[in-house]
Amino acid sequence: MAVRPATGGPPEPGAGDGPGAGDVPGAGDGSGVAEPGDRRGVSEEERLARAALTRLVEPGDTTAGRWLRRMGPVALRRALSGQGPPPPGAGRERLAGCALRAAGLDPAADLARAAGRGGRFLCPGDREWPGQLDDLGDARPVGLWVRGPASLRIWALRSVALVGARACSDYGAHVAATLAAGLSERGWVVASGAAHGVDGAAHRGALAAGGATIAVLASGVDVPYPRGHTELIERIAEQGLVVAELPPGAHPTRSRFVLRNRVIAALTRGTVVVEAQYRSGSLVTARRARDLGRFTMGVPGPVTSGLSAGVHELLCGEAVVVTDADEVAELIGGIGELAPEKRGPLVERDVLDPVTARVLEALSAQGGNDLREVARESGSGCDETLSRLYELLALGFVERRGDRWELVPPARRNGGVRRGGPPNRGNRVKGLGR
Repeated sequence: MAVRPATGGPPEPGAGDGPGAGDVPGAGDGSGVAEPGDRRGVSEEERLARAALTRLVEPGDTTAGRWLRRMGPVALRRALSGQGPPPPGAGRERLAGCALRAAGLDPAADLARAAGRGGRFLCPGDREWPGQLDDLGDARPVGLWVRGPASLRIWALRSVALVGARACSDYGAHVAATLAAGLSERGWVVASGAAHGVDGAAHRGALAAGGATIAVLASGVDVPYPRGHTELIERIAEQGLVVAELPPGAHPTRSRFVLRNRVIAALTRGTVVVEAQYRSGSLVTARRARDLGRFTMGVPGPVTSGLSAGVHELLCGEAVVVTDADEVAELIGGIGELAPEKRGPLVERDVLDPVTARVLEALSAQGGNDLREVARESGSGCDETLSRLYELLALGFVERRGDRWELVPPARRNGGVRRGGPPNRGNRVKGLGR
């Protein structure tokens, strides 16, 4: 059963160019559950052409994206398959490579294979298509292969990316899981790349909190990678969403990991980096998010750790420091989603008014003072000072020895026993309220 996060909050920049929230399957009742086969404005011919193009071109290919914008998916598929005139400016080597990929091309079989794993293929123009991906321009995905019961568009409207080092420290894993759990409890969808380290910790943190999470893969949706996360990815497919640009059966490469990051950045309202070295794909995601007008955040770490060096560099002007889920939600959320004010622990002296506190500070810790000395040091008159001293006496801060006033040691004051009187519970003298 799909987890249903809150769907409130304004859409991501660029989301207004796509279908309205009222047109999204499940949006009317707040379910956020996708309805397979519920499409809008996309013919089966176009769907087959776009599915074929996910095999013919690499993700993020801006040249192919420009051709697609000018020619349309059906004509471009024919052109790259050698069944029509070549695209304008296409080189011989490029066409030869596409011809090799076109051999044995069967998009209908890919669609059936995805459906057999509970998946579907989304195209721009479908009701479930996230309009914010259009911000990528010619680098926009040709289409997206998706597994999972929820609506990608609904979930993406209130999502945040948590990314970071694969070889993260215990600190990084703890922070990622805690952030993800906290964001999930606040109704946010956590998106990441399902990699080892911070990514995996973020997904697990969201799932453990009963929240929603999206895994964006650099492989086909039926090819769990890394292999060690097979169980995790299958669980995400059951409770959340698994998304990929590559067709079923496709395997990841180094360049595909980097290109996958642009989808994470564009899909979400902001990106949080938890641990990253100077050369890190997580920094690529964060900077792409910044360039797209999304919020970019980083969690500081130990200055002695190389895993924090990249984050600290990012925080030198490019990103905002965040330390918990409240701060992330305040930054990327709507009006009223404010983080609670952070204060140090409340101590006894905090409840004293300024004049009484000044009288207390005027007392010497060595042997005490007489009334005139306290009045002089506190800058108050003798009558006012005496009144404040008796207030401090009642509260257990001082005691009187003849003409001198002395501080009560904290250990004895907190012990709950006052000399010459009944037990003092919680710094309240028995009967004081009467």
